[in-house]
Amino acid sequence: MKFTGTTNEYLHLEEITSNNCKILKEVVESSLTVLWFQSNQNELKIDGIKYSFDKNQILYLTEFHKIEVLSIGEIRFLRFNRPFYCILDHDVEVSCKGALFFGASRLPLITLDTKELEKFETLWRMFEIEMDANDSLQIDMLQMMLKRYLILGTRIYKQQEKYPKDESLSDLVREFNFLVEAHFKEKHTVAEYAELLHKSPKTLANIFSKMGAKSPLRFIHDRKLLEARRLLIYTDYSIKEITFELGFSDIQSFSRFFKKYETVSPSEFKEKHLLGKIANS
Repeated sequence: MKFTGTTNEYLHLEEITSNNCKILKEVVESSLTVLWFQSNQNELKIDGIKYSFDKNQILYLTEFHKIEVLSIGEIRFLRFNRPFYCILDHDVEVSCKGALFFGASRLPLITLDTKELEKFETLWRMFEIEMDANDSLQIDMLQMMLKRYLILGTRIYKQQEKYPKDESLSDLVREFNFLVEAHFKEKHTVAEYAELLHKSPKTLANIFSKMGAKSPLRFIHDRKLLEARRLLIYTDYSIKEITFELGFSDIQSFSRFFKKYETVSPSEFKEKHLLGKIANS
């Protein structure tokens, strides 16, 4: 089921199985995707890493995630583009920027309990009903339900990730994540992001520590590492080109950084994935 508006608005709902899973690899400009798994043991490779997802887990992805389907059962698929609803322009409404979407290197995933499952089931049925409507109020109704869908997911995600209950601190975490997503290529230290947030590096470190999360510096490093993996696997960029694309001063610095976390050099990593593609072709 697809909705298309008069000014390029796009919303797509679909029940996905192995028969129509090619839709997961389609790239829609400025789009965001929500995958609600309806069965156990779904296996996807995202940005070169294998993941397994079980029934009633929900995954949030951007157009920049690279997805390969290994095995899936049933998935409820929802995708919308920026003209339909812009989470950046409406962050005050849904508060999912830097959490469900554009949260640096994190792969946002929530698990529904029985109580929350009922709410999501109801919303999905309402989505299906409204997708068949054909009047001047349809887009308003669909946007309203999408907002509810995102708000519910954000609440659960914040609880599961132990975000601060103080909304100002919670928003600070989200803004840090979003700033890392936006500036990881040119800003490499916690101090640079702390300055943008008008906070001290120690304040940021304390907040993340209380959440039981990795350090702010590790968030920055992980985002650079994610981009390095994407460029090595999915592009023909040379190691030198990737080095300067990610803001490293020389190949040696980039290689040391990459090997610290991946245990192999960038060239070995690229070769390994290239051989894997050949073997599977």
